[in-house]
Amino acid sequence: MIVQLLFKDGDGIPLNRMPQKLQAALAHEMGAIKLVDKDTVSAVAEEFVSELDAIGLAADGDTIKALDALGDKIDPELAQRLRAEILAARSGDPWPLIIALSEDELVTVLNTQSLQVGGVVLSKLEVAKAAAVLAKVPGERARRITFGMSQTADISPDAVLRIGKALVEDHCQKPAIAFQKGPDSRLGAILNTSPAATREDVLTGLNDEDPEFADDVRRRIFTFADIATRLKPVDVPTCLRNVDNDDLNIAVAAALGGGDGEVRGAEFILANMSQRMADQLREAAADLGTVNREAGERAMNAITTVIRDMEGDGLITYREPEEEAL
Repeated sequence: MIVQLLFKDGDGIPLNRMPQKLQAALAHEMGAIKLVDKDTVSAVAEEFVSELDAIGLAADGDTIKALDALGDKIDPELAQRLRAEILAARSGDPWPLIIALSEDELVTVLNTQSLQVGGVVLSKLEVAKAAAVLAKVPGERARRITFGMSQTADISPDAVLRIGKALVEDHCQKPAIAFQKGPDSRLGAILNTSPAATREDVLTGLNDEDPEFADDVRRRIFTFADIATRLKPVDVPTCLRNVDNDDLNIAVAAALGGGDGEVRGAEFILANMSQRMADQLREAAADLGTVNREAGERAMNAITTVIRDMEGDGLITYREPEEEAL
């Protein structure tokens, strides 16, 4: 009834922006209306106006437009994947999902599928992305795939559609997972705040059972002993501004009386602050004397937690162990 009133009193509204299914449903509903008395028309119009007055915010109701509005505020790979899923669902065309795969995922497709299928995949990609993907494929395999493209000259649209659907089933159907982070990241986070003895005992056991996994976990760990090799000197003052003074005093006192790695971490901190502050910190550490090991580890963990949080937020970046100090 509202649509009929709008068309009667003006040019109406652009119904072609609605999904076709809704357009069809609306046409059927309008076709079912025969005679309606004036009181009913007035009541419907008043209710509609009341609903409009109650609206506080309106959006396009379209995920694609929402992604455009969000711009670079969300992860670009996630945005690309969501666009691909929506476009594929709307059109029934599986290729947007395949095209949205990362370069490494597409390399896996080219390395596992037939040469002809590889040629079809390359043909569906944008030129720049196709070139980047092809460059990552081993030379002989890449040459054979390019030859496979010559055999796609007469391929039918139906065949390309079937290939796309098969590839989606093989490469785009990712199972739901319980954890967003890998096991190395989860275990590394736990060991980061564990006592040093526990951490070393766990890593030793892991190294005996699965050396590769143990190495992955070690790369996820950032302890006080890693400060001297992985924290950039210019980032020391920035990080220390977010550390409680008592924690800093206790940590340095404990570290100076600890193992070689902890001593290096403490000296690295002292060397990359003002001389006056370094002298004050040394005096405070000396006044504390021998620090209880548990209290010392708790204070050192407070410092490394600040550093890890700042690195995770993108405020600082680690340097690789072999990288020269800047």
